[in-house]
Amino acid sequence: MNARASVWADQEALSRAAAEEVAKRAAVAVENHGRFDLVLAGGHTPRRLYEILAAEYRERVNWSKTHLFWGDERYVPPGDPSSNYRMARESLVQPLGISRGNVHAMPTSFPDPDAAARAYEETLHGHFGAAGPEFDLVLLGIGPEGHTASLFPGSPALEEKKRWVLSVRAPAVPPVRLTLTLVALNAARDVFFLVSGGDKRAIVRKLRQLKPGEANNYPAARIAPRGEAVLFLDRAAGG
Repeated sequence: MNARASVWADQEALSRAAAEEVAKRAAVAVENHGRFDLVLAGGHTPRRLYEILAAEYRERVNWSKTHLFWGDERYVPPGDPSSNYRMARESLVQPLGISRGNVHAMPTSFPDPDAAARAYEETLHGHFGAAGPEFDLVLLGIGPEGHTASLFPGSPALEEKKRWVLSVRAPAVPPVRLTLTLVALNAARDVFFLVSGGDKRAIVRKLRQLKPGEANNYPAARIAPRGEAVLFLDRAAGG
């Protein structure tokens, strides 16, 4: 896996280190092209990062010029406890009062999830233009089997070459999800993987020791942004 790794004492230290780097990337993006396009991840580890950003980086990040997107979403109502949007809304969006026009959540109200995926792709077209999404920073996690966003091993979505967003069925609960594809994720400038917990140690070791030709078996190993990929690990995950 072509990613620089940094190992921190615990999840709190990991989250604080990531928050500092998010702030730096935000400042550079706003200076270079007037806005910061950030893709959010779901899960337990990112939540603490968002809480720190909301509490301690209110002034250091230009939130009025920050646009929020999502890497994946469970196909549930936005108020559902498992919604990635709900978690980010509670921990980041509402505490900071981020403008509704800057919050680009994946839609989950369409009867057909594929129609929802196409609608979100239109949202990305409207923001980035026909050239495609060029996110400044993407936040991702890694599952115990190597999945990232809602791209799981063996998924046909991994072979998508054109579309930026797909509806998928995941071997997880809930199974129906929307996800950015590798086309969109690999167009990003930088990617941060946030990984904590002893249950991730085996997959982290595997990803860092991949042999040539093994990357295709692990979706996380297929993430290759235009800039830098960084693994933020706590000691339990990173050893």
